[in-house]
Amino acid sequence: MKRTLIAFCLLLSLTWPGFAQQPTPPKQAAPPQPETQTPQRASEDVVRITTNLVQVDAVITEKNGKQVTDLRPDELQILEDGKPQKIDNFSYVSLDSAARSSAAAAAKSVDKNAPPLPPVKLRPDQVRRTIALVVDDLGLSFESTHFVRAALKKFLDEQMQPNDLVAIIRTAGGVGALQQFTSDKRQLYAALEKVKWSMSGRGGVGAFAPITSGSPEMPGSDNATLTSDADQDLERFREDIFSVGTLGAINYVVRGLRTLPGRKSVIVMSDGIKIFNGADAASGQRVLDALRNLTDQANRASVVIYTMDARGLQTLGFTAEDSGGQMNANEIEKNLADRRASFFESQNGLFYLAQQTGGFAIVNNNDLAGGIKRVIDDQKGYYLIGYRPDESTFDKVSGRRKFHKLSLRVLRPGKFNVRVRNGFFGITDEEAVPQVKTRVRQLTDALTSPFGSAGVHLRLTSLFFHDPKTGSIMRSMLHVNARDLTFTEEPDGWHQSVFDILAVTFGDNGIVVDQISRTHTMRLKGKAYERILREGFIYNLMVPVKKAGAYQLRTALRDTASEHVGSASQFIEVPDIKKNRLTLSGVLVRGLPLQTYLRDRAGPDPQASADDSVDQSDPETSAALRRFSGGMVMLYGVAIYNAQLDKQTGKPNLQTQIRVFRDGQLVFSGAQVPMDTSKLTDFKQLTVMSGLELGAEMLPGEYVLQVIATDLLAKEKRRLATQWIDFEIK
Repeated sequence: MKRTLIAFCLLLSLTWPGFAQQPTPPKQAAPPQPETQTPQRASEDVVRITTNLVQVDAVITEKNGKQVTDLRPDELQILEDGKPQKIDNFSYVSLDSAARSSAAAAAKSVDKNAPPLPPVKLRPDQVRRTIALVVDDLGLSFESTHFVRAALKKFLDEQMQPNDLVAIIRTAGGVGALQQFTSDKRQLYAALEKVKWSMSGRGGVGAFAPITSGSPEMPGSDNATLTSDADQDLERFREDIFSVGTLGAINYVVRGLRTLPGRKSVIVMSDGIKIFNGADAASGQRVLDALRNLTDQANRASVVIYTMDARGLQTLGFTAEDSGGQMNANEIEKNLADRRASFFESQNGLFYLAQQTGGFAIVNNNDLAGGIKRVIDDQKGYYLIGYRPDESTFDKVSGRRKFHKLSLRVLRPGKFNVRVRNGFFGITDEEAVPQVKTRVRQLTDALTSPFGSAGVHLRLTSLFFHDPKTGSIMRSMLHVNARDLTFTEEPDGWHQSVFDILAVTFGDNGIVVDQISRTHTMRLKGKAYERILREGFIYNLMVPVKKAGAYQLRTALRDTASEHVGSASQFIEVPDIKKNRLTLSGVLVRGLPLQTYLRDRAGPDPQASADDSVDQSDPETSAALRRFSGGMVMLYGVAIYNAQLDKQTGKPNLQTQIRVFRDGQLVFSGAQVPMDTSKLTDFKQLTVMSGLELGAEMLPGEYVLQVIATDLLAKEKRRLATQWIDFEIK
């Protein structure tokens, strides 16, 4: 068999008993400690608008910005269209946690030279905050982009908490740039790398274009005036288009947040959004309509929007970059006045967007990282205030639903800052959200969700491999639980099921690398049908990778008869093999009963019958499902690329180690084992295959196996390479 990627996959997935030939006996993983209790998270339904209840959230602070958390219902008054309402529902939801603070402190104390910790996959009930960091690269200047990148990096390095669900989204990136909400910092750092200045956007090199005479015509001539007016009209139209594009991207994010858990917030980093672009108010109507639509969507999705002016504190006077040329003093002053007016107009949209959704705008501040911290601190808690609306609230006026203004007063003596959603249209949540979804909508909703939809149980395994001849490739195995599909009985014992599948691979720039959208008809009978129901089936996907980078594979499957939908996604980093840095392939694992493992190590038994040679392994322990029982042996295999060679011996000097995690906590750490290379002749691709005996007392749940390779001949910063894969103890 040739030494290619396919051969390597077959070796690991079909000839697992070969692992039993390893001379080192497997080590038993110690049972993990009991799971720590997860703090209670906020209700998913923060904002509710029904005929029986209108409920909104509010944040109340003192003059110094400290949140007030001890108010009573009788110390507050909520008004709808200026009319006081009786508060029926009232509570304060606290999201602050000392445990999270201690976890952040522990993260800072981790040795930078130690192997990175595998990401923790959050369940919906574990999410405390859901944060969308929206970078308006349609409007950022080159200067602002630099400071935005630095602020985002500081947030990821120091401020992001373990129970945060985060996405970094670029407005110029299209739908594909809607990065999956995740707690995995690898994905977020990859998204951060794509935050760059867009030459096609409306942002220039600096916050303002320099003042110059700029025209070959003499000042005051008719040609100069006509050229100037045309340029201004074109620029205003261009800014309107980009502003609406920015708001459309934010609207898409808000709609995606509607079904997500936790305290949901959007932080928009922009160089400003102009509402009224010029003296004619009608010219900004398109932008204003987009803003109103966005705020209504945000309020119904329980999303708080914060805005940040990425330009920081600006000098609005004459600068060294400006050159008046042949302009006189009056003309220069007029240009400076236009600059100041344009600057403040561009901040209007930021203030409006934040104030209408219960957030705040951060402007004229050079500390963008500190601004993000202010937003995070603002997420410590909030009040939920509800009242029973009048029947007339949802009546139509002249055929249209009325917008009802909300306000909140604090009756306790003192001065307080109150932030609450500005109001709502007289439309109930049931009316606002369509109850019937099309086939495409069902698939795309499942595809963009950060949590796998469980209507059809799917298990996705995506692995990176490299072969000198075939290059880099992503191999994915999508296991489908056939019991979740609807089979109709047909004549002669046949059973038929029809399902839709959508699989999209996104590159780190938001571009679709590969896409599959098909409808399959499966017809089975007899033992084949029984086996499919018992074991499920695997849908294989192969995607050649021509360029190194970060990729997302998102899959969704819909049973056409029941309309049940399942989804799964995975993030894959494809390294650049040509950089000659130590790299590991994806990790393949499979389970064997301990007795089978020991029998295979001992070699074939001449007294065994033919029946003993039949493969009786449990399909749940396959590389696609990875569901094991305590006491089994978990076999694992990984390829090592670009190991450095000793100049004298011509051989590598490698050590390998494995670690096992549960809910982010280390439960087992194996010893560093030198790799035996005495019998190897090809050092371009080294294969590590071994086994780990799982403790019989291991608690059921999700675990992560991490494989660490250390190249003792490489430089200290490049001698570590790691890969991990999740598995389950049932």
